[in-house]
Amino acid sequence: MGSGRAYLDHAATSPLRPAVLEAMLPHLGCDPANPSGAHAEARRARRGLDQARERLAALLGADFGEVVLTSGGTEADNLAVTGAWHAAARSAPAPPPLVCSALEHHAVLEPCRELARRTGAELRQVAATEDGVIDLAALAEACTPEVALVSVMTVNNELGTVQPLDQVAAVVRARAPRAVLHTDAVQAAPFLDVARWTAGADLVSVSAHTLGGPPGVGALVVRRGMRVEPFVVGGAQERGRRGGMENVPGIVGFGAAAAALLGPTLAAEAAAARRRTDRLGELALAVGGVDQVGDPAGRLPHLLCLGVDGVEAEPVLIGLDRAGIA
Repeated sequence: MGSGRAYLDHAATSPLRPAVLEAMLPHLGCDPANPSGAHAEARRARRGLDQARERLAALLGADFGEVVLTSGGTEADNLAVTGAWHAAARSAPAPPPLVCSALEHHAVLEPCRELARRTGAELRQVAATEDGVIDLAALAEACTPEVALVSVMTVNNELGTVQPLDQVAAVVRARAPRAVLHTDAVQAAPFLDVARWTAGADLVSVSAHTLGGPPGVGALVVRRGMRVEPFVVGGAQERGRRGGMENVPGIVGFGAAAAALLGPTLAAEAAAARRRTDRLGELALAVGGVDQVGDPAGRLPHLLCLGVDGVEAEPVLIGLDRAGIA
């Protein structure tokens, strides 16, 4: 960063990639257009959306029509949880239970809790092991045949632990065969092969700003045959799954960020991030009273979780900020 500061908060958001800004600029000019229109300007905006959707589909291992564009990862998580649960509940004799890991981001936890509060559905939260990995035995116990939805994040945004989604999917298919499996891959997308890692999930949430794209844009992969009921209504956009005029410049930028990660770039950036966090961990752990939290071997390349004996996190963050480290 400028002004001599070091930015170490990519788990929250990453700076805009130069290629992303370049792609967005033509759509931030003086020719605004609703991509649902029929005139030339509208068709140009629609082409921008279509290209972005194609790039996202390629990055996420999805079909073009399976990518639902949203206002961010939070909306994508909410749409997945509430939309899939309500779709399943329509044919259930009673409000069906839903399952999530205790590791989930609040964008998943809160809609799960709200559904339980409003409908009386049972929410079953599955604990994690000491290494920050979901307890598969506890998951199997929670997944009974009447469960409608299971949500397990791909990577924990604080510990950096990568979850065994293939094993999670196997447990869900065996124990709760009617359940829809959702994964929040917001933190995973910049550094994992999300297409391969989330192949067993029915619904996959991602966000642009963690990829080096703009804030306020996200996507939900809805696999073919899956049903989600929209909660943003008032238009037929996104195949009726999310109403409202699309954020064309932001979506174009999202597509450019996805394109930047296709090919060897993702592996190269992951390797560079791993070198930096390994070095940072080596130096930090040499200080007395500093320990690493979570499984060092199973963490995402760019995330490092440290604890300081006898000191709460907030004073450490404030001290780092004063020292020029965000």
